[in-house]
Amino acid sequence: MSKHYFTLAEFRQRQAAVRAEMARQGLDVLVVINPVNINYLIGAAPKSYQVFECVFFPLEDRPIIYTLRLGDVAEVTDYSLADTVRGWGGVKYEDPIDVFTEILVAQGYIDQRIGIEFPDYYLSVRNYQKIMKVLDGKRFVDASSLIENIKLIKSPAEIALIRKAAAIADIGIESLRNTLRPGITERQAAAEAHKDMMAAGGESPASPMNFASGERTCYAHVMPSDRVLQPGDFMHIEFGGQFNKYVSTIARHFSLGEPSQRALQLHEITHEANQACIDMIREGVRAEDVYKKALAVIGRCGLAQYNLHVTGYGIAPGFPPSWGESISLFDKSEGILRAGMVVSIEPPIFIHEERVGARIIDCVIVHKDRAEVLSTIPEDLIRIP
Repeated sequence: MSKHYFTLAEFRQRQAAVRAEMARQGLDVLVVINPVNINYLIGAAPKSYQVFECVFFPLEDRPIIYTLRLGDVAEVTDYSLADTVRGWGGVKYEDPIDVFTEILVAQGYIDQRIGIEFPDYYLSVRNYQKIMKVLDGKRFVDASSLIENIKLIKSPAEIALIRKAAAIADIGIESLRNTLRPGITERQAAAEAHKDMMAAGGESPASPMNFASGERTCYAHVMPSDRVLQPGDFMHIEFGGQFNKYVSTIARHFSLGEPSQRALQLHEITHEANQACIDMIREGVRAEDVYKKALAVIGRCGLAQYNLHVTGYGIAPGFPPSWGESISLFDKSEGILRAGMVVSIEPPIFIHEERVGARIIDCVIVHKDRAEVLSTIPEDLIRIP
């Protein structure tokens, strides 16, 4: 991610929306730790999330301060909208939480109302414990959802990048169509797909490809292996196309020749469940109701107990290990779909005892009156002669 991927006006609009929500919550400063949110605010994407990084984003018109490991300072100085960059470590040992504390005190934030993110990833238990000691007795709130709730609805410029990511994902599917054949390994086929997507402008994906063939199709998230493809193999293969950090995920079913009747049945059921979900999506639909629709289709076939995954979720810019957003199409979800959201649709069936499973994935843009599927490749079973 770079400040050059969007106009300055777009970044200023995002920052204004975040400041408006900070004011509503009575916050003087927001400590942003999630790298997805950092890049949303200031256009930065270094790999400092591997250790510790954060942005001090003020309510008032004051400098935006970014602290991260010293080796990444040059990158964010050139490619982000941070006003001040404070590196830690590198030349000699330095505890990043000591630097975090130094900035809080120097800027006077330590005695003000602080919002801070506690992301599911990107903050170690040890650093969390140290931060809690620093903030003990201070005025702070968990603001992990503040930026997340704003960025769920994508701008036209973001949608344009997601469309490009979807086109790259389609290239990956076509590459597999042209590569899959008996005698090669899952790993070899995956390598060709990654090569073709990268050649088309794609990036290293935030999450590994899932490649399940033959008896391995009963697994939900299995990576490409050295298993040699055989005539009659049924496959579900899932991955994300990624462009300028924005992602569109996809999964299709393949078969080398004619699949088993059971595999074909599961393909048809998951295809019907996907289409039922897509047909009902529009602004105002409850996320949980989309899940219930998929479960009804799968349950009607007596397979509800094998629906072992969420029906879908919001798709964000990708930073390892994930590209998912907080909205989930699942049981007890309180989310409401809004125009401009991008969500995946992927109700699966995985039957371990039968060594078979199926999952189709499409990403859709939520509109006021419909869902728009991003991929141009039909959800039909792709038969390789």
